[in-house]
Order: sequence, then C-alpha cells, then structure tokens
Amino acid sequence: MKKYLALILTAAMTLALAGCGAEGESAGDEKSEGVMTYEEYAAAELETEVVVETYVQAKQSWWEDKATVYTQDKDGAYFLYDMACSESDYEKLTPGTKIKVTGYKSEWAGEVEIIDATFEIEDGSYIAEAMDVTDLLGSDELIDHQNKFVSFKDMTVEDAGDGAAFLYSWDGSGSDGDDLYFNVSKDGQTYTFTVESYLCDNTTEVYNAVKNLQVGDTVDMEGFLYWYEGVNPHITSVTVK
Repeated sequence: MKKYLALILTAAMTLALAGCGAEGESAGDEKSEGVMTYEEYAAAELETEVVVETYVQAKQSWWEDKATVYTQDKDGAYFLYDMACSESDYEKLTPGTKIKVTGYKSEWAGEVEIIDATFEIEDGSYIAEAMDVTDLLGSDELIDHQNKFVSFKDMTVEDAGDGAAFLYSWDGSGSDGDDLYFNVSKDGQTYTFTVESYLCDNTTEVYNAVKNLQVGDTVDMEGFLYWYEGVNPHITSVTVK
C-alpha cells in the first residue's frame, strides 16, 4: 500500500516541533512574483507546473539527492515527493524553513503531491499548529485539508486483526521496523491510520506507543493528513487517555 522503495533512508526525528512550536514569521506574507497562492495551486490541473512558497513541517526521507518533505503555509499544505535535494541542503530543511518550490502537481491513489521539484531556501519561518479534524472524518470536507498537520481527539482503538491493536505492514506480513497500521473509530465509523516508518522509525516514541496500544484504548493523535484510496493519516504522536 505504499510506493516507496525499501531503501536506507535518513529519518528526520524533529517531528515534535511540528506540533508544539509557536508560529514564527507570518506565513500569510505576500507571495513573490510568479508564486501561486494555495487557492491557485488547488485549482491547478494535474500534471501542470506549479510554483509555491511554503514552510517545512517535517522531513520523511532523503536518498540519492532526492528528498520527501511535508510542508505547509497558513492556507494549505504541500507534500513534496522526491524533490531534488543534495544531502547538505537536506540538513538545512529544518522545521519552519521557508522554501520556494517549482515542480509538477501530481496525484497517486488520491494523494495530491508535487513531483520533479526543485527548491530554494528563502527568509521566513512558520510552524503550523495541529488543526483538529476529528469532526470532519467521514465528510467530503476532510480532503480539503489534505497533507496538513492535524489532530484527532477521543478516538477508540479497534481490532486490527486477530485481536491485535496494530499490524506490521498493511496486511500483517511485516516485522519490527516496517510501517504500523492500526484501526481507530469515532461515532461508529472505523478508519485506518499509519505510522510511516520512513517518517517515524522504530526508535521513535510514536512507533513504540502504537506497539503498546490495546484494543479499546481511547487516544488523541497528531500527524499529517496523507491520502491513500481515502484518508490514511501519517501519525507522529499518540497519547493514551
């Protein structure tokens, strides 16, 4: 259920900053000449060139001069997949960093992303606060917030299979270090959430928190509103209540 190759990747373990940092310089400043607003980006046709200014929220991976990064401004979020990036520049992409990105708007299994991109670092800083989208689950409005840093409150852990609270890989065929899949419910509807191992590997708090979940636990969560044939959030923190 994931398109990423099993590569040795550089994990970015700075995710806590994405949820707890305060806003820096305004992310609502005027766009540079030729740069799209989020509204213009959202309206752009797939496979067309886009130019956006946005702010790094978390880094997923770097491999062979390509980086995958979660970014956001005050109006929306942009998932940058396999963006051209040297290893030294990757180190500069700390949470809050403002970048100008030129690439192509694409879609894969429902996930809208920017591919074949290049970037340049600009002055400015912004860390997004998590938007509570719990009440939008199951609604048509939820997809409007795709890729944003979001939160889910008071959800119930459900059986992921054979009484287990989570699975290694989507079908349970994996092992420690692979993605974790777990089911949570709200108002009678069940959703599958993921700990993406390239984003949060098995040394992180969230990975181990999910491994310790019990069916029936009530949890609050934060993460990025990723999409795969429907909502499939990439979770970065879990709190058992």
